[in-house]
Amino acid sequence: MTAPHKREFTLEPDNAEWLANLSGPFDAHLRQIELRLGVEIANRGAVFRVTGPEKPAAAAEKLLRALYREAGQTTFDDHAIHLRLNEANVDHVAAGGYAPQDVAIKVKRGTVRGRGHNQASYLHAIATHDINFGIGPAGTGKTFLAVASAVEALNESRVQRLILVRPAVEAGEKLGFLPGDLTQKVDPYLRPLYDALYEMLGVEKVVKLLEKNVIEIAPLAYMRGRTLNDAFVILDEAQNTSIEQMKMFLTRIGYGSTAVVTGDLTQIDLPRHQKSGLKDALEVLRGVDGISFTFFGSKDVVRHPLVARIVQAYDARDGKDAETGAA
Repeated sequence: MTAPHKREFTLEPDNAEWLANLSGPFDAHLRQIELRLGVEIANRGAVFRVTGPEKPAAAAEKLLRALYREAGQTTFDDHAIHLRLNEANVDHVAAGGYAPQDVAIKVKRGTVRGRGHNQASYLHAIATHDINFGIGPAGTGKTFLAVASAVEALNESRVQRLILVRPAVEAGEKLGFLPGDLTQKVDPYLRPLYDALYEMLGVEKVVKLLEKNVIEIAPLAYMRGRTLNDAFVILDEAQNTSIEQMKMFLTRIGYGSTAVVTGDLTQIDLPRHQKSGLKDALEVLRGVDGISFTFFGSKDVVRHPLVARIVQAYDARDGKDAETGAA
């Protein structure tokens, strides 16, 4: 890992309004730059100090100076800062193997942090990318951390609503077989998302936000034809999407929105002849700028220790089957 490098500089002229515009409410703009570049930014008035690897620190100073020159004529918001970061091509500067900034999420139950490198990287990716994939076995925190990030974004008014989506496909069963109206048919498939929300916000607040449509929980089929601006969208159990459904979902994303796609490629419940949209997306979208991929393994399981051993046992069996098939 590159040794920390410190750069100190003064932004001129010293103007309180420009500094407030640059920093954002509660220093939100500075935090956005920190997360994207993997540096730490501290300031006392117009005197700034940037700490981090040499190239990202230099890029942060250059960006801060450029933003300050604009601050007198342009009112910045999160989206404007995001666009400036993209224009500065900072992802390539920051790709030199730095440790991801620790992302701490404040929710009703306390503070949520990543356990281990993969979870920390996942939270960092969600904070710095518009579209994110979290792929791995059950119990690795993929959905829980995505919901926590979504709740924080809503609480800080970075988005106007949360949309939690699941494909209504489970173990080959059909919705028509289930009793009740459409809502009653769909609810069992979305229950894990409700559980995560209840833990983050409390039951009463979730019910109120659902009534106001600030939180929407829906089957994937309901997304067709929509454009989702200023929203945090989570597609859970994405291994059970078709190729067409995955493309449809990803092209719904609008300005000011963040999308997180989670899934487990070892638990696909689609017909055998149908390729998973998640598997296809991995092949098509790897290397596309602005999209992050985080892969979890059995070592990342945070449920009962037996769950990790169960995952390892199945992985070992599947590995042997693959070798036998190849032979």
